Amino acid sequence: MSSSPSAAGSTAKPLRWLIYQCGIDVFSWGVAILLGLVLRYELTVDTINWTGFALYFGLAILSQLAIGYAAGLYRGKYPFGSFDELRLLIVVIGSVTVILVLTSVFFGLTIDVPRSSGVIAFPFACLFMASARYLKRMYVEGKARPRAAAQRVLVFGAGFLGTSLVHQMMHDPTGQYQVVGMVDDDPHKKYLRVASVPVVGTSRSLPDLVRQHRADIVVVAMAQPDPALLRRVNEQLADAGTRLLQMPRLQELLTHEAGGLTAQLTEVKVEDLLGRTPVDLDVPSLRSYIEGKRILVTGAGGSIGSEICRHVAELNPEELILLERDESAMQATLISLTGSGLLTGSETVLADIRDSDALEEIFTARRPEVVFHAAALKHVPLLEQYPLEAWKTNVLGTANVLRASINTGVETFVNISTDKAADPSTALGHAKRLGERLTAWAAGVTGQRYVSVRFGNVIGSRGSVLPLFTQQIERGGPVTVTDERVERYFMTIPEATSLVLQAGAVGRGGEVLILDMGHPVKIIDVARQLIALSGKDIEIELTGLRPGEKLTEVLVTEEEELTTPFHPLIAHAPVPPLAPQDLSLDLFRQGRASHPVTEALRVAQRPRSGR
Repeated sequence: MSSSPSAAGSTAKPLRWLIYQCGIDVFSWGVAILLGLVLRYELTVDTINWTGFALYFGLAILSQLAIGYAAGLYRGKYPFGSFDELRLLIVVIGSVTVILVLTSVFFGLTIDVPRSSGVIAFPFACLFMASARYLKRMYVEGKARPRAAAQRVLVFGAGFLGTSLVHQMMHDPTGQYQVVGMVDDDPHKKYLRVASVPVVGTSRSLPDLVRQHRADIVVVAMAQPDPALLRRVNEQLADAGTRLLQMPRLQELLTHEAGGLTAQLTEVKVEDLLGRTPVDLDVPSLRSYIEGKRILVTGAGGSIGSEICRHVAELNPEELILLERDESAMQATLISLTGSGLLTGSETVLADIRDSDALEEIFTARRPEVVFHAAALKHVPLLEQYPLEAWKTNVLGTANVLRASINTGVETFVNISTDKAADPSTALGHAKRLGERLTAWAAGVTGQRYVSVRFGNVIGSRGSVLPLFTQQIERGGPVTVTDERVERYFMTIPEATSLVLQAGAVGRGGEVLILDMGHPVKIIDVARQLIALSGKDIEIELTGLRPGEKLTEVLVTEEEELTTPFHPLIAHAPVPPLAPQDLSLDLFRQGRASHPVTEALRVAQRPRSGR
């Protein structure tokens, strides 16, 4: 059976390469041994025994090829012309030298070659073989020329990732990138060249370097760049019209299936500028209370609720129940889970947590063992106008979900709260604080793990400031900020989800769990960073603080005693319990006249038999 032309070509190329390598080394040993003999005889060629030279040379060739092949030198163990190959080459040449010296010692009279000739030949053999390889590598790298339409790239970072990226870009068969220089703040790398690409300056002169080299892209090639550095670079490029890209995180590099480094370059996002890193999930502890269990998620169509559903689905629950009153949001979550949006399966439940009778029917029929309570109203200005809606959903709705959980024997209940529940000053904050206290009461009644989690603004969630700013930027501005002094804690959706799931594993009944969120960030700085990322000239308009709004949120109150018994970034604090029958609008009032207690409220507060 004949081979195809492509197969024959692919076989012939490695064979030619092997012959080339072996030819280099054979020639190098011949010249090295000859120089060794000439130097040993003090440049007197007449005294050389040419028969002995031929035997000595033949022994060197056989030893080099045999040892080199066994060690992988001629089988592509390391990239051609690399430092790794150089180290292996020296080991092989050293082994051959030992053989030559021992042969001279024991058979010196037979071959008539001085013992020192092999030692003298050793550095010359190393020099010739290494030089030939490096020249070949320079030739190959010099042939790599990008297409005329290639994007001009400055690589920021001349470390391992940066040099690896430069090498790949220089050898990219598509030729879509042309590396015009590297940037690094390390003074020791001032004169460094990588694949003929020089380090052209430091980050302080980045705007000038971008103009000088007409760069289209700046790539930050660092494993975990400092957010402050990213912010500074982003601001420097704001007026240059240059894209800012970055390398993915190490975990993403290891799990990415194809494409190499250049295919994994990503745009710098605002969460990278804020420096938020998701908390690593303790998967074994999560499996212990989720795998094989019936899980119910309220508010399954929301930003946090849908992310919880996706994580839970990966932990092999017996059943995942999505409870939501917004049918479109529920459909979107279902599509992300199953790829189908038919809404005909038993996993989707359309209900409102305000409807206590509906919840009782659902919980009695489905018997969930773990509940994640993410359903809530969360827009501060709107709830300030309609505080009774916050009361009905975030307080009474939470009481309804807790009551149904207690009556059906739910083992783990995680209530999602907010940093606004600490020293609350808004309708949202007061409602969420009461929700925490209700959850603590349920923990005392059941003796089970009923806990709350408290975190700040979630980057990218619906209703958060980032989507609002993004929309305002897309419309051409202005971007509205209440006050230039306002600061908030920020976290990513994966961080928030990690905290919620981890709380179900490590939380103790009646506690609120709080993530270490670092330092608060000025809202106006976030606006400026988003504007810089957009590359547009957008104005920022200050609108003034809204009723009940604080300049700086707090994560805990002065009365709360924090401990970190299980995770260094997750603090625990006890919450004073509050029974549903003790609820009143007076607890919820914020200096305004009490709203009339509705009949629905009295029904929700009325004790039920068997509870």
